[in-house]
Amino acid sequence: MRTGTKLHTVIELLSRPDGAAIHEIMRETGWQQHTVRGTFAGTLKKRLGLTIESEKPEGKDRIYRITAGLDALFQGETA
Repeated sequence: MRTGTKLHTVIELLSRPDGAAIHEIMRETGWQQHTVRGTFAGTLKKRLGLTIESEKPEGKDRIYRITAGLDALFQGETA
């Protein structure tokens, strides 16, 4: 995966232990909400095979995070 792309930014945000809210991803990428959600469903889940889970803490925004599939995505890359 190429670094410095918007998709890479989204994956980095969702890989954090705290995850990310939709509005954070929108701010970092300049995308609209429907684009972020479409990226979750189409690119991250279907094409890349990542598992994305969400939780809704009481009184806070829904948080999304990648919980599986990153190892296979970055397999073979060097640091």
